[in-house]
Amino acid sequence: MIKIGITGQTGFVGTHLYNTLGLFPDKFVRIPFEDAYFQDEEKLKKFVSECDTIVHLAAMNRHNDPEVLYNTNIGLVKQLISACEATKSTPHILFSSSTQEERDNLYGKSKKEGRKLLEKWADKNDGQFSGFIIPNVYGPFGNPYYNSVIATFCHQLTHNETPKIEVDGELNLIYVGQLVKHFIDRITFIQTENQSDSVIEEIFVDSTVKVKVSTLLEILHKYKTQYFEKGELPELNTEFKCNLFTTFLCYIDHITFFPYHLKLNTDNRGSFVETVKLNSGGQVSFSTTVPGITRGNHFHTRKAERFAVIKGKARIELRRIGTNKVMSFELDGAQPSFVDMPIWHTHNITNVGNEELYTIFWINEHYDAGDGDTFFEKV
Repeated sequence: MIKIGITGQTGFVGTHLYNTLGLFPDKFVRIPFEDAYFQDEEKLKKFVSECDTIVHLAAMNRHNDPEVLYNTNIGLVKQLISACEATKSTPHILFSSSTQEERDNLYGKSKKEGRKLLEKWADKNDGQFSGFIIPNVYGPFGNPYYNSVIATFCHQLTHNETPKIEVDGELNLIYVGQLVKHFIDRITFIQTENQSDSVIEEIFVDSTVKVKVSTLLEILHKYKTQYFEKGELPELNTEFKCNLFTTFLCYIDHITFFPYHLKLNTDNRGSFVETVKLNSGGQVSFSTTVPGITRGNHFHTRKAERFAVIKGKARIELRRIGTNKVMSFELDGAQPSFVDMPIWHTHNITNVGNEELYTIFWINEHYDAGDGDTFFEKV
């Protein structure tokens, strides 16, 4: 059992890493961290002394005064080092740096100098240090106007705002789930294969895709047009497009947008509803559920999913992992409608009527989904 703490636990990358570690309770113990620990020396010392591994993600990414940003990031590194030295703790520290290290800005400078400070600490204490130099990270739950241009564009397009391109440069991107895998793989290796040896390493994380800002915005505009105006699912023929759509979906205001009502066609033969138009692959399935039965109570880490009720009455519930807020939707097949399930949201569907419930399911299976994507937890 590896005891892991994450500074910046509630941030964009920290949330994904913390939640993913929670999927493996037989391998990892998560040591809770709060940002307030940096204002309480004793709590910070207690935290570092409990950890086998610390992933240092806490940092300021943007500020109107670059000097404040620089001083904050360097100060957080120094506080972490001081707490380790005061308690004679030598956890394996992973540090999240940036490819902006080589740029002429104070953010990049704070990252590079912070990494060098931790290298010196590890060298002095025969410790273990992994400095990750990371490209632009995107994915669900990033903060618009702060974490990435993708978060900003997704928020703007799903909230009827107009995105603007400041500089049409080429972005080197990595999906947050792929970055989390890099962290976990390195933690596991150091703690199981290299337990006693001192390690000081630079790890350059390759981007998984390169795309111009204008091309990115063009794809997202298509998502908006197809999804919002036509109820269609866009072409998802690459891993990047799947991850981008998964990200886009998480910025939709579920409370105001869903349930999305479908067109019901009727004649003397009965009724017909087109639930999904697939612009790429995927899986559509149909189920019947007897009254009082609940299906689901699980979540996915990579796959988006749609539940469409076409007959009977149902209650669909969603809860984002790590929160207590439950969203509940009542659907009636007399007016066919659907609700979409973002990743990292546990969900279920219950037949709350007196007749058999008919439901159609779609899920965006793709070549990277594989096993180990679905985990069971009650709403």
